[in-house]
Amino acid sequence: MNAARHTRTLAWLALGLIAASPAWALYKVVGPDGKVTYTDRQPADAKAQSVKAGASAGPSTEGLPYTLARVVSRYPVVLITSSNCTSCEAGRQLLKARGVPFAEKTVSTPEDALALSSQEGTDQVPVMRIGGQQVQGFSSTEWNSYLDAAGFPAQSQLPASYKNPAPTSLSPAQPKADAKATHPGRAEVNTGELPIVPTEGNSPAGIRF
Repeated sequence: MNAARHTRTLAWLALGLIAASPAWALYKVVGPDGKVTYTDRQPADAKAQSVKAGASAGPSTEGLPYTLARVVSRYPVVLITSSNCTSCEAGRQLLKARGVPFAEKTVSTPEDALALSSQEGTDQVPVMRIGGQQVQGFSSTEWNSYLDAAGFPAQSQLPASYKNPAPTSLSPAQPKADAKATHPGRAEVNTGELPIVPTEGNSPAGIRF
């Protein structure tokens, strides 16, 4: 079997595995030399980073082009933010510029902070979810790598009239009186101001399916 045919065979096999899989999972692996690769197969190395699935609902696919709607329905994007968070704004603008529909959940009350800790296992924002994958903190390179791997177009395909849904609270709505009595004071949320890494080209080499 020549190299070209072997490559095509592996590609079709990979696509078949993705189509048959009920849930998308992507692992970030850092090698001994510091090189970062991504794979949808669970690495043998226990130190490889994988994250738990979340239950947040994503945006609607109504009015989206078929190709984009198909990706959104499989891997809905949810962005968790708080106010006065520059990294949250950077992540929000990256998604908008790339044309990625997303639902935004905000952390602004003690109940939201509790939900962030219990649902996401962190007190840091922003948090981005792509399907069942959780990405904590903001890095344009890392975020674009995950979006590339999920199949989101590199250039926006959103209709000019499209608008993301209005942000909603991360925690279920509760009567204000009960919330104040149970959790006085303001929520304390780590805004996780990580360095913003410029995007250079497409996703890093090493993403495998």
